Amino acid sequence: MYDYSTLVTFGITIINIIILYFILRLILFKPVTKFIAKRSQKIKKDLDDAARDKSESEKALAQYREKLKEADVEAQNIIREARIKAETEAAQIIAEGKTKAEAMAAASAKRLEAEQQAAIARFNLEAVALVMAASARLAQRDFSSGEDRQYIQMLLGEIGKSVVSQ
Repeated sequence: MYDYSTLVTFGITIINIIILYFILRLILFKPVTKFIAKRSQKIKKDLDDAARDKSESEKALAQYREKLKEADVEAQNIIREARIKAETEAAQIIAEGKTKAEAMAAASAKRLEAEQQAAIARFNLEAVALVMAASARLAQRDFSSGEDRQYIQMLLGEIGKSVVSQ
């Protein structure tokens, strides 16, 4: 009925499988499980490091953008200050030019006035000489005396004043 050899073979096979299971568990499953656990921890650490690096790079990017904005504002301020300075210097140069032009105009007016006075004085002298010459011919006498000369200059001065006031 029952064959004992088959049962013994079956029993030995079961014992072999159990022994093989423990041997494989010691040799294969534990190291593989340890390897998988280490690998899992390494992957988790790498992900944490990547998240930390991403956070740091975002902070650095935010700082860079802030510095860039500050640089833009500073550049605008420098440009504005340069424009104001240039406008101030231009206004100062224009004011100096106007002052110099006014001074030159005043000096020219003074020179012109002096030249007019000199021309009037020359005219008076020439007129005195002409009047004296004409009067001498008319009167057939010489008006070279000092009193006659003064009288003629006085008459010409009054004529000159009336001509200048007109």
